[in-house]
Amino acid sequence: MKLQLIDIAIIVSYLVLMVMIGWFLRKKARQNQESYLLGGKQLPWYLLGLSDASDMFDISGTMWMVSLCFVYGMKSIWIPWLWPVFNQVFNMMFLAKWLRRSNANTGAEWLATRFGIKGKGVQGSYKIVVAFALIGCLGFLAYGFVGLGKFIEIFVPWNLVQPYVPFHVAPEYVAHFYGIIFTLFAMFYSILGGMHSIVLGDLIKYLIMTVGCIAIAIIAVIHLQGKTLNVPHGWGDPFFGWNLKMDWRGIINDANKKIADDGYGIFGLFFMMMLFKGVFASLAGPAPNYDMQKILSTRSPKEASKMTGFVSIVLLPVRYSMVIGLTVLGLLYYQQLNVSNGTGGADFEKVLPATINNFLPVGILGLVLTGLLGAFMGTFSGTLNAAQAYIVNDIYLKYVNPGASNKRVMTMNYITGVIVVSIGVTLGFFARDVNSILQWIVSGLYGGYIAANVLKWYWWRFNANGFYYGMLTGIAGALIFSRFFSGVEFLYYFPVLFLLSIAGCLVGTFTAPPTDTDVLKRFYSTVRPWGFWKPIHVQVIQDDPSFEPNKRFKLDMFNVLLGMIAQLCLTIFPMYLVLWMKLPLLITVLILVVVIIILKRTWWNKLEN
Repeated sequence: MKLQLIDIAIIVSYLVLMVMIGWFLRKKARQNQESYLLGGKQLPWYLLGLSDASDMFDISGTMWMVSLCFVYGMKSIWIPWLWPVFNQVFNMMFLAKWLRRSNANTGAEWLATRFGIKGKGVQGSYKIVVAFALIGCLGFLAYGFVGLGKFIEIFVPWNLVQPYVPFHVAPEYVAHFYGIIFTLFAMFYSILGGMHSIVLGDLIKYLIMTVGCIAIAIIAVIHLQGKTLNVPHGWGDPFFGWNLKMDWRGIINDANKKIADDGYGIFGLFFMMMLFKGVFASLAGPAPNYDMQKILSTRSPKEASKMTGFVSIVLLPVRYSMVIGLTVLGLLYYQQLNVSNGTGGADFEKVLPATINNFLPVGILGLVLTGLLGAFMGTFSGTLNAAQAYIVNDIYLKYVNPGASNKRVMTMNYITGVIVVSIGVTLGFFARDVNSILQWIVSGLYGGYIAANVLKWYWWRFNANGFYYGMLTGIAGALIFSRFFSGVEFLYYFPVLFLLSIAGCLVGTFTAPPTDTDVLKRFYSTVRPWGFWKPIHVQVIQDDPSFEPNKRFKLDMFNVLLGMIAQLCLTIFPMYLVLWMKLPLLITVLILVVVIIILKRTWWNKLEN
């Protein structure tokens, strides 16, 4: 264990500061439900964007990205499209402002602006979105919980802690014990201070994390001087053909096993399926989690667009400075790292904590650990806030006690927070590893979400009944598929699942009458989506001849393409910089500058509420 007194002092000071933030902001958060869950919709867009980016900078995801970069090199920039990461670009260009125009407090409440408040289909769609949101939130809580425990185990060996613990902890549950300890801190400040404390805590964590990431990148550059990375041909090239053609034999044989286990050998097919799924997932809009809550917390639709655009700018260069820095150190000193999985193979998710533990100096180690712990706490608290919003706003206030006083609502928020954390931690005990939860959430759960949530934006005839049956068949099908197919296998079967969900949407839609015309006209004239809305457009024009329809489809798609290119440049820029690949670095910077200049004219200058 390399932790010194100064490192421990930095970590403890941060934890105490988070508790103090929650305590001091509790009164401001208790003003009303909107202040608690959404910061009163008065927080600046850049703070919300920074907070949203911080929530995405989690330990578990970063461990996964370092393992990908280690094995796949520059080609690893494509694999996070599984989420897909470029959904932020779609949000930035048009979906964030469409969502914010509803002025809702949650995704379930938003449904009322699209489908109204009456009818069996409306009630069913409302309930299934709440259920989906809660399942997703609990899954992500367990995901972060498991990742944190794995991370802490390397820095704090159990034999040093055991004498001070008055009860026995089985070796297989040591990670869970550590996870519970830090979860309690995250729970305290997020439950007391609500969105206000979450955003302020994320700001502090981001500043610490930025210093740590830059320090790691500099340390990697220093260690790389005069040395060459021992990697297979193609490792430093982001481009690819039909087959991956990356052979680690004679270098690190276990890396070949990971490529085989991941199923990414036929990389061209994998990329095509990932892009197919990713585009539709992005067109569906934000999922009902902390990302959606940050968009709904902005002051205006214009600021919602700015906020989602800011996320990629502040997240990707900083995060990938750490990713490439730790990858370089891991490759240079792989033989000194203990990344065994306990069965004779290698667990490449251990590259991140192992390199941090071995190569960061005193003080910097404390900052990086504090930043990563803060990353866990930020993701955890943002997800917890979203779960509280759905339970209190969409269950308690809608069905149990609609006339609850502000004091009773705040009490319910506190109780709900404790219950949600308890359930999330319990689920973490049943997870095999970080990747198992990640694949279940991304493939099994979100795979069934897409079809219904695409149609709700772009097709006027789509109704609540279609939404309900589309979500139901999609999620049920996804969970069944994920029972038999995992990882990349599930991705290849996604088109079948997508068609199944589309069928549910169409059957549900045409076995029920259209949504009330007044509801549709109000939605169309307020949200102003493009798509298949002609019958409603005609009626809106009859009521208001001055109404201007949204004709930005081609421009929005053009901006999305540019945004995806810019996002890739932001991702690979720090990688080229640390490796000092001069020509690719220069080309990347030039492309980024050109894209920024164009987007200034085609997006920024045309933002409206």
